[in-house]
Amino acid sequence: MTDKPATGRILLSVTGMHPQRWYELLSRERPVVLEPNGPEDPSVEYAVVWKQQPGILSRLPNLKAIFSLGAGVDHIFADPDLPDVPIVRVVAQNLTQYMVEYVCWRVLDHQRQGRIYRTQQQEKVWHEPPQPPANEVAVGIMGLGELGGTAARALTALGFKVNGWSRRPHRMEGVTGFHGDEGLTPFLNATDILVVLLPLTAATEGIIDRSVLERLRQEGPLGGPCLINAGRGPLQREADILEALERGTLKEASLDVFEHEPLDPDSPLWSHPRVFVTPHAAASSDPAHLVAPMLAQMAAHDRGEPLKNLVDRKAGY
Repeated sequence: MTDKPATGRILLSVTGMHPQRWYELLSRERPVVLEPNGPEDPSVEYAVVWKQQPGILSRLPNLKAIFSLGAGVDHIFADPDLPDVPIVRVVAQNLTQYMVEYVCWRVLDHQRQGRIYRTQQQEKVWHEPPQPPANEVAVGIMGLGELGGTAARALTALGFKVNGWSRRPHRMEGVTGFHGDEGLTPFLNATDILVVLLPLTAATEGIIDRSVLERLRQEGPLGGPCLINAGRGPLQREADILEALERGTLKEASLDVFEHEPLDPDSPLWSHPRVFVTPHAAASSDPAHLVAPMLAQMAAHDRGEPLKNLVDRKAGY
């Protein structure tokens, strides 16, 4: 057995998931600890985190970078003692693929009247409701980063009209782009199925509210607009979603994320006939696919190469 190269240690700090598999894979290349050694631990050079203990990163004077275990990084910024070091977003082919599969699945289910057919099966009803072709249905994607951009290309390939909205201008072939506050209303007015893949920041928290839902296209080919949120739970106001469903300004919703998780057993979303619930499962982080790119980035950074997929700390994503 050969000795491992002399490298700084990794702090693995996670809550809400079991760390064992992450620990096993990371420790094949570098020594890994679950807690700093004392009030300060100069031996730790990298941190791999998911909802880390508040203040734990400030105890690492030689910390070079922080790696998030999930696509979101808002959990990192929740730490009031966050040190001023680079933060790396996870970007992995399988994570992106999972998200694209989820988005296409839910878009197609809404377009092809899946809810109606499930109800008809239970009631033994033989009836074909109107099913508009994809090229008559406009899917609007909020957030055109790695996940949103890839989903947009997949939906375009399926024949849907695709709109995209982002904070800053973002051009994509085959996608009608909108941006900024001035572009939000025309984007919503032109959208039949709204797909939310935004990062969670101070500017986006609660953005999916009554005002946004009321501006979706009401007279579209589906008989009403549909909502898909596979981004972050606090982006939405669930009371407003329920109100829009009852008022008829929203036809259906597919929700993978929620304001508080796990979703409370008493939440009316569980039993609402026009809501499809999944347990934050659209794109689960798989250590078998994510650890190797993290370790490769650490090794490259130790050689003096720049880190990739860095978070813009000012923007929060």
